[in-house]
Amino acid sequence: MQLKPQDFLVALKLVAWGEQRWTYARLAQELGLSASEAHAAVKRATQAELLVQTALLAPPPAGVPSAQEAPAIYRVHTRPRRAKAAEASGADNPARVHSRNLAEFAVHGARYAFAPERLPMAVGVPTSHSAPAFKGVFAPGSADWVWPHPNGTVRGQGLEPLHPSAPFAAMQDAKLYEMLALFDALRVGRARERGMALKRLPLLIYPDGPKPAERPMHG
Repeated sequence: MQLKPQDFLVALKLVAWGEQRWTYARLAQELGLSASEAHAAVKRATQAELLVQTALLAPPPAGVPSAQEAPAIYRVHTRPRRAKAAEASGADNPARVHSRNLAEFAVHGARYAFAPERLPMAVGVPTSHSAPAFKGVFAPGSADWVWPHPNGTVRGQGLEPLHPSAPFAAMQDAKLYEMLALFDALRVGRARERGMALKRLPLLIYPDGPKPAERPMHG
């Protein structure tokens, strides 16, 4: 099993939704994916322990001993009947984010697994430090980065988005947009921009996690 960019995109979308109820149909619609793509992405992200099947988190029936170690619930090797039944019925919230694992993967794995591809100058949707969420954060002078897109309004250095549907999905969801822009700052930003992303992105994904250490920024 190999993670695909859309698997990371799906996981970030679930972070953005928080406690909202969702179905595969809604997930596919808001990310611009097909239902089968959304389903497969959740399955791979669950196998990679970035997501957890909610059916596996239900308390055991009375008289049935619980697992010896809580982390074992994140290692999914078989699919219990109740998980299959929930999936087949289109039940809400079939999976949730494993916040600690996803935050770690975002800064230490995804930035290398999904390496950036620079494109020619283009008009598109601003990303990295150029995204609307960071307006006024950085001093003028930094070149803009954009995802080339027909509905874009900014001209800048082109950057291949994490997934072709990422610009569409970002324009529907401000929090998802912020996380995708921070991820791009990790991939192509200068030292100060990477430093901000290293601090901000894990906190958005895992608010209760350890606070990132301050790092000197050069360049």
